[in-house]
Amino acid sequence: MNVDGKPMRPIWLDEKSGTVRIIDQRRLPHELVIMELADVSDAILAIKEMAVRGAPLIGVTAASGVYLAVRRDPGDPNTAARTGRMLKEARPTAVNLAWAVDRMLATLAKKPSGADPIGIARDAVTAIAEEEVENCRNIGEHGLALITAILERKHNRPVNVFNNCNAGWLACVEYGTATAPVYAAHDRGLPVHVWVDETRPLNQGAHLTAWELSKHGVPHTLIADNTGGHLMQHGLVDIVIVGTDRTTCTGDVANKIGTYLKALAARDNGVPFYVALPSSTFDWQLRDGLEEIPVEERDPDEIRFVQGSEGGALRRVLVPPQSSPAVNYAFDVTPARLVTGFITERGICRATEADIRRLFPEKQRH
Repeated sequence: MNVDGKPMRPIWLDEKSGTVRIIDQRRLPHELVIMELADVSDAILAIKEMAVRGAPLIGVTAASGVYLAVRRDPGDPNTAARTGRMLKEARPTAVNLAWAVDRMLATLAKKPSGADPIGIARDAVTAIAEEEVENCRNIGEHGLALITAILERKHNRPVNVFNNCNAGWLACVEYGTATAPVYAAHDRGLPVHVWVDETRPLNQGAHLTAWELSKHGVPHTLIADNTGGHLMQHGLVDIVIVGTDRTTCTGDVANKIGTYLKALAARDNGVPFYVALPSSTFDWQLRDGLEEIPVEERDPDEIRFVQGSEGGALRRVLVPPQSSPAVNYAFDVTPARLVTGFITERGICRATEADIRRLFPEKQRH
């Protein structure tokens, strides 16, 4: 996607140095800072501390971590496996992390005798990244049909899309998942507007989604997290599209905390609630999201402190009394019964196991 007229991705391989570069998303929107990942410990830290975030991007970063480890020690046949175990412990909820690591390990395990492990690892990372780009582009094309159908019913008045957290290109290499249909519509000159909730505690909506939409020229309005229900009650939301960090084969959705409440409000007000995701975000082994998906609990200080810009410098400000405890659940689980459908790279399906597996027949249970 473009930033100030220049193409940019949130992660890329620096061919000259052999290292990996990322946008440090903790610094946005007030500072655009590029970080270098020189080894696997850098990749793990970037994932843990959310310099990168979003399930597809976490996956690509984890794959890059395997590449960096192999680059550092190409002669040790156990490097990749050891690195993979370390990476999988970085964050528990996003299934793309383990998926990408396992794919890297499988590719390296099949390395022909005498082949260059660094080159194989580099090519494998590139393949994963480019597949995610193509998946998100296809998600946008399939989701566009939903937006154009609403446009016809509204006689070409702007379609109001509600989005939670950041499931844009900053989370997915290109296009995004939840934002892909929005970009597809906007780039075709169709009138579309996005309600962006701030997404406490780290304000990914206010910091990231608002930033990337503004850079692309997409009309949007920032709102407080609890405004969504009010907007839906007054007919100001035509469709909800969110991303997901892990979705079960039965259609239960783990996403940023607060998603469940938005789904309840959408159901109560007859607003369609869609989840956009690539197939790499389905967990084909899990059936009960509430019982089986691990929900990450992060540092309570992420709730107690708020970051912003003052006088050109980033500041962290304490909000509650110093003595007040806090708990910080990063995700919640929305049951399949509240989901209208899934927008995937292969098309749109209902949130049922039968429909999901029909779209992905290679994942049929045996």
